[in-house]
Amino acid sequence: MTEASPIGSVDKALTTLDALARAGAAGAPLAALADEVGVHKTTLHRTLAALRHRGYAEQTPDGRYRLGAAAVALGTTYLHEENLPGLLRPALTALCAEVGELVHLGALAGREIVYLDKVEPQRAVRVWSAVGRHRPAATTALGRAWLAALEAATAPLDAAELARYADGVTSPERLRRSLDAAHDRGFAEEDEENEAGIACVAVAVLRAGRPVAAVSITAPAERLAGDDRRARAVALHASVAALLPPGLSLAGREKVSA
Repeated sequence: MTEASPIGSVDKALTTLDALARAGAAGAPLAALADEVGVHKTTLHRTLAALRHRGYAEQTPDGRYRLGAAAVALGTTYLHEENLPGLLRPALTALCAEVGELVHLGALAGREIVYLDKVEPQRAVRVWSAVGRHRPAATTALGRAWLAALEAATAPLDAAELARYADGVTSPERLRRSLDAAHDRGFAEEDEENEAGIACVAVAVLRAGRPVAAVSITAPAERLAGDDRRARAVALHASVAALLPPGLSLAGREKVSA
């Protein structure tokens, strides 16, 4: 940015936060931060005192400064579930335009996927869906993408967890096979398990390696068969990844791009 900030003191606080973020968990001494921000140590000390007062900075026992919990909470709030539909709407819209199919955004709630948003193509879609609808995670591409990403971030679901998610809507063995396939391919899929003639592919949206949402393409099964299915998954990655807000990424990119 070349133009001067309208309020210098605010700009100094923001550039200090940027410097603290770059310093990471170990933090940085006052002198190093002052050099990076480009101000005198006395001036920066006052800025840091104000940031510490509000919890946006903290000082370690050895005197170094690092980001405080309040700064971390801002990012968490920004990427909270209620904000995701607005933040990801441009990516969903671009994907829908790219593939000409119905696109969904979902999140896990207990054992079910909640549909947070959808974008419909101009051509008619013979599938019913609604924002706020709940479907079992075990039988949806969105849910399988989320669970596979969760396994990648933590550990494979054990027998009890598989049974809890399956919960009578499918078998734990079938869910295990679906998750293994999602790991192998880099995307999850579903074939006519929720609606006759309709199939889906999906990938999880990650923050710090853990799923916060999932995006799917829903289409008549004949348009998601064979090579077309993988092509849709590749398009999903290409369209959505390019428009994700900072801090978010997509699961399975290496497998899909291979």
